[in-house]
Amino acid sequence: MNIPVTKPFLPDFAEYALQLKGIWQREWLTNNGPLVNELELSLKQQLGLEHLLFVTNGTVALQIAIVALGLDGDIITTPFSYVATTSSIVWEKCKPVMVDVCPGSFNIDPEKIEAAITRDTKAILATHVFGVPCDVDAIEEIAKKHDLPVIYDAAHAFGSTYNGRSVLSYGDIATCSFHATKLFHTVEGGSVSTPRPELLRRMAQLRNFGHVNATEFDVPGINGKNSEFHAAMGLCNLPHVHGIVAQRQKLYARYKENLADSDGDFQFQEVPARTEYNCAYFPVVFMSEQVLLKITETLNLHNVAPRRYFYPALSKLPYISGQDMPVAESIAQRILCLPMYNSLSIEEVDMICRLIKRVVKYG
Repeated sequence: MNIPVTKPFLPDFAEYALQLKGIWQREWLTNNGPLVNELELSLKQQLGLEHLLFVTNGTVALQIAIVALGLDGDIITTPFSYVATTSSIVWEKCKPVMVDVCPGSFNIDPEKIEAAITRDTKAILATHVFGVPCDVDAIEEIAKKHDLPVIYDAAHAFGSTYNGRSVLSYGDIATCSFHATKLFHTVEGGSVSTPRPELLRRMAQLRNFGHVNATEFDVPGINGKNSEFHAAMGLCNLPHVHGIVAQRQKLYARYKENLADSDGDFQFQEVPARTEYNCAYFPVVFMSEQVLLKITETLNLHNVAPRRYFYPALSKLPYISGQDMPVAESIAQRILCLPMYNSLSIEEVDMICRLIKRVVKYG
């Protein structure tokens, strides 16, 4: 038995093979092909989004978003996310200005955002950590007050809703990852979405080398397109998303049921009211890093591979200096994501929980 932290969902091979047959017949492999267009339309319909582009991956999505908004200064962001959130800011020659996170949700703390705004602040880039939505209402109020655009790194948030809306519908631009580790994937891929048509047009140009037409170039773009093969995987996986989320919700509930009687030995992530959570991850914050390491060792001995998402805190990156984030840094030292994927069984969840409780009780 080997239980990794995640496994990709794969559709029936015959479904994918049928899509491949069509690609072979058309001989149209990339460059905004019919399957890419079909996937973009299907995603907009399923998620209730006005505008969406399918791109190479979630990191390129962030880079396109930053350039599309013309950002060239300080970007207020979170120290608790995957490294791509920060590296995209630095890559685009902007300065990440970090503010600490809420100890319950692990998302950026809106109260700290406003205190960090200066005349050099150009935008807010917040992550919906593990797919749990940020306090989007508070962030929107702050952004409007200071006339700042908001980018949401929604890499984990596919299938999560807040106030009945897809989490990807919030902000000036929301980016998403469709990497194989995500609950909806295209093997490699991502998206940018926006309610603003002028931003959509600009991002479409940036995705395609800056083309206006075959012979005119308006902006210095990149190759952020994705292929028909990746779109085919997305079209095969998309009809299964509701079932995938429902299965993850069952596993998530089983974890919480098993671990709920542990007398404060660890903390679960808080999910805001009016949220339908996609259960993309199951993070647990332990009382100390020592306990975390002991639990990891024990699980590894039983062929279970949890993962320390996100460690270290991004404020500790060697190219980020002078930004101490005590809440995020403490969480990062003590948080462990337990296995969560569609084919994980209830029995495997029970076994993982027994091992954790044994370590917590007996050391």
